[in-house]
Amino acid sequence: MQGMIMHHAQAVEMTALIESRTENKDLRLLGARISHSQSEEIKFMERWLKARGAPTEMPMPKMSGMDMPGMNMPGMNMSSQPMLMPGMLTPKQMEALRKAKGEEFDQLFLTGMIQHHGGALIMVKDLYDTAGAGQDAELFNFATDIDSGQRAEIRIMQAMLGAALPKKSA
Repeated sequence: MQGMIMHHAQAVEMTALIESRTENKDLRLLGARISHSQSEEIKFMERWLKARGAPTEMPMPKMSGMDMPGMNMPGMNMSSQPMLMPGMLTPKQMEALRKAKGEEFDQLFLTGMIQHHGGALIMVKDLYDTAGAGQDAELFNFATDIDSGQRAEIRIMQAMLGAALPKKSA
């Protein structure tokens, strides 16, 4: 749930860029829908976690010795970059989205949000695969709603991308 809150927050950040970067009415409507649903789902997840006495943010892993100079371990990312959940856009992808306008923005937004939603579907599958997850009816219904909503939005975005592609002449 904590990871999904962080994941949803990025989607809300992405949709906030729409107003100043595109005139595409269909994209604006879709963005408003995504922003609203993701914001409401964040509120649900925060309430669900608080009701169980759990923090709403992901705890940072404590690693002994990591604060000592020269202790960078091979293969470990020692930067201050937050861990990315499945499907989240990288800082480089987010920067490209922030800089784009018009049709370039539309293309980057749609492909990025399809990637993002695909990650949410992975997270829902992981939740379904967790022992006992089906015992909490409220959580099961929430995950089912996310799954169906994200799948529907992916189909809409794929259709929008298909319509935006130039037609090949015969």
